[in-house]
Amino acid sequence: MADKAEGGATIVIKRIKKGHAAAHGGAWKVAYADFVTAMMAFFLLLWLLNAVTEEQLSGISDYFAPTTVSSSKSGAGGVLGGQSIAVDGAAVSDKSTPTAPTTLPPPTIGSGGQDLTDPKENPNTTEDPTASAKQDAQQQEEEQFQEAMDKLQEAIQNMPDAQMLQKSLLVDNTLEGLRIQIVDQEGLAMFPSGSSQMFQHTKKIIETVSKIVETMPQKISISGHTDSTQFADQTGYTNWELSADRALASRRVLLATGVNPERIDRVVGKADTDPLLKDDPKAARNRRIAIVMLREFKPGEGVPLEQPQDTTPFALQ
Repeated sequence: MADKAEGGATIVIKRIKKGHAAAHGGAWKVAYADFVTAMMAFFLLLWLLNAVTEEQLSGISDYFAPTTVSSSKSGAGGVLGGQSIAVDGAAVSDKSTPTAPTTLPPPTIGSGGQDLTDPKENPNTTEDPTASAKQDAQQQEEEQFQEAMDKLQEAIQNMPDAQMLQKSLLVDNTLEGLRIQIVDQEGLAMFPSGSSQMFQHTKKIIETVSKIVETMPQKISISGHTDSTQFADQTGYTNWELSADRALASRRVLLATGVNPERIDRVVGKADTDPLLKDDPKAARNRRIAIVMLREFKPGEGVPLEQPQDTTPFALQ
């Protein structure tokens, strides 16, 4: 704007407008974003330091701090670690020692803080619940066997002629299971000679055993045994057939008394191959029927079995 003064001179007035355009630019946003990124990285670093173990921190420290330092002024501390690329391979400097970074241990902490350590490598991990359940089942089975022995003794004592029949019933707890053996005595046989048709007192004993066995859940094995005395038979009938037929006859009595047929695991005839009295293979007590309540868990099936305290057959008294 120009005005004329009284002397004819022209007076020029210049008005300067001061603005704040720089304050409305976007440069500050870039600086603020860098600040926020740095803070996020800082807090992420703090979280990682809190999440890793002492061993991992030591491994990271060793990774960034070489175990040896070169005494030479050559490139021992460079990328090649004192080696130079050649046509035939890498030549190692005789004045430097190559360094080897430490391998980082595998992570043991997950994103949610859970322990990812392999339980097989940690002896202090929680006990396998499956193994604990099997041990409880074994303990329950041992209690069932002991209860069965007590019931057998009581049942035999209530039978007529109990004093005579008690010596014909042997019971023992073996690794195979609870074994109940019905044996011959001198002057008191369980079967007629050479026959599988049992006497009435034999049937009574097996029926008594069956009432106890019926209440138990285990599978059942039945085996027949003879002495070593051979008998002449024109048809070729031997102790093998005789022992098997006597075992089958015992099976029929068990089923008739109420034992579930599906519980019968096997019925075998063993002739004279497994005598009760090994020093006297012709003794009457070698002629017997063995009924075994088979254990559910055998040795080598996950949980080892302890040797029973008493594996010697004993007669109920």
